[in-house]
Amino acid sequence: MRGLSGKVAIIPGGCTKIGRAVVDAFVAAGTKVMVADIAEGGGFAEGVAFHRCDLREDADITALVAATKAKFGRIDFLVNVACSYLDNGAASSRADWLESLNVNIVGSVMLMQAAEEELARNKGAIVNFGSISSRVAQTGRWLYPVSKAAILQLTRNQAMDLAPKGIRVNAVSPGWTWSNIMDQLTNGNRAKTDAVAAPFHLLGRVANPEEVASAVLFLCSDEASFITGTDIRVDGGYTAMGPERAEPAIPLLMS
Repeated sequence: MRGLSGKVAIIPGGCTKIGRAVVDAFVAAGTKVMVADIAEGGGFAEGVAFHRCDLREDADITALVAATKAKFGRIDFLVNVACSYLDNGAASSRADWLESLNVNIVGSVMLMQAAEEELARNKGAIVNFGSISSRVAQTGRWLYPVSKAAILQLTRNQAMDLAPKGIRVNAVSPGWTWSNIMDQLTNGNRAKTDAVAAPFHLLGRVANPEEVASAVLFLCSDEASFITGTDIRVDGGYTAMGPERAEPAIPLLMS
């Protein structure tokens, strides 16, 4: 894709399965990458640097932006992969709510503010991570879906106010994806994950992290130069299905 080679991306959450796929995709396209995470990162390809950053700490965010400029000389893209899965549904405490919103929303806004001058100078782009969870109610889950829904509204607001500076802002909303949380829940059983996901996705499986990464790169590339304020659902048909499932209901009524 055009417009990626020679550019620089900051990727909070770049040590996760999805984050690493995004990092690898950028590197393959000729983009330098600064991975930011609370987990220690390693084993990255040439052209990738790591900076420990807690998005809940403004000083960490300021240091991340400074380190990226010092290392690579510019900043073109922010890809906000990092998120919290903390969610106790209706029993979630005030502290839980504040923690979720701080990581999932506020941290990315503070990063945008810290990098805004560089993004404007380079006519850069931001990609936020929404989710299919932002559009449907899910039993026992409140914090994650609410924060992801807020991210989609944030994306629209950012797109409007940053457009005069030449900064495009979009989101991707993955369906179930082979990610750290799926790996943990199934003890590494990808086949089981696909089997459980099949009735909820028209394509009958979870996404590969690389499929999500491809959408991210498209939104950062020159191919998306007239796209801002939108959300790409990389969800295998999850949201198209609505309340239905990928199987006929009538036979169930007749059985």
